[in-house]
Amino acid sequence: MGATPLGRGPATISLIVIESVGIVRASLRLVFAGDPDLMLLGEAEDADAGLELVASLRGQGLRLALVGLELGGDHDSFWLIRSLRERSPELIILATGADLHRGSISQGLFAGADGFVHKNSSPERFVEATRRAAAGEVVLEGLPRGALGGIVEGVESMERQRATTPILTDREKAVLVAAADGLTAREIGRRLGVSERTVTTHLNHIYRKLNVSSRVAALSAAWRLGLITTPVVGVMARSDEQVSEPLYVAVPG
Repeated sequence: MGATPLGRGPATISLIVIESVGIVRASLRLVFAGDPDLMLLGEAEDADAGLELVASLRGQGLRLALVGLELGGDHDSFWLIRSLRERSPELIILATGADLHRGSISQGLFAGADGFVHKNSSPERFVEATRRAAAGEVVLEGLPRGALGGIVEGVESMERQRATTPILTDREKAVLVAAADGLTAREIGRRLGVSERTVTTHLNHIYRKLNVSSRVAALSAAWRLGLITTPVVGVMARSDEQVSEPLYVAVPG
């Protein structure tokens, strides 16, 4: 799936659109083209292409990314938002979607989006929401009456869960990321420049912290808690392995 760099003259707000539906991208292209203060630098149709597009535009004044919440492919929209927030903390992320499910909007905001605008908003409201988000405001445009309280409650609930999330060291995170790529303990050791025994020790520490007893369970928990942004799908698809490290089993005290 590709990313399409675009170009026009100088503008106040430079932005990109990451959206899986072609007609929505085309509509937004027309909307932004009609405003002299907005410059669309590029488009992407999935999360991976969106991440690559942002990287390719580094140093070109990219200010805002409009991210659809219904992205498909190997990675979803929430993975993309978390990844963008980690790699480009200065980038303003405005989520958009047609689904007004409060949980989806809360999850997008919790992942790091700076606001939300409904896809059915008028062109004028879309432009206004983009301008306000670029100015640093928290934008929630197109929500039904009474929905705000539930969305805020959802974000707060996720924040409380994160406050009790186990803390992994940078090395443990690196081991998990390599494990998510489907590597065995020996292969992880080669990648990180440590022994297979050291990798096994790190994995056992991870299992203990996450209160799990297998690699797949650890990856699933880490993904759910936002500790890693690498998806677990590839690992699930592998045979049960090839796992050379012993599983950590909690013993009741």
